[in-house]
Amino acid sequence: MNRPEINVTPLIDVLLVLLIIFMVVTPMKPSSFKTKIPQERRQDDLKPLVNPETLIVSIDERSGLVLNREAGLGSVNDSGKLVDRLRQVFAQRIVNYGLSGSGDASITRHVFIRAPRGLDYGSVAKVVDAVKMSGADPIALQIDELN
Repeated sequence: MNRPEINVTPLIDVLLVLLIIFMVVTPMKPSSFKTKIPQERRQDDLKPLVNPETLIVSIDERSGLVLNREAGLGSVNDSGKLVDRLRQVFAQRIVNYGLSGSGDASITRHVFIRAPRGLDYGSVAKVVDAVKMSGADPIALQIDELN
């Protein structure tokens, strides 16, 4: 009886072809990477440019509401003045852009809410609800410390 033997010649041929392919491809690999080192910041670069249409509702230490730099817009528990003021801003933007009633969806209605870290969740939620009632969308939260 003949014992079956494994023919390894095709396996060796495949391995030699793979070895040749790897030897050809290896020199094409990059041997170094060029990097750019960041430059030192200049004093002009430290102040970011602010979009003039940015609306920031801030909650101060006494739970008062401030729209950008306009104070006296009520408090966390009484936000009616803030809602009215935001609606006025959105209506004024519609007039300024010359849009009709159907084009008012294209105006910018982004509002950022800035609250101190120590403020309770319920107070921030009340302000978010008030800003939503004014028609703002989307609403973003900033939890930076107030300066």
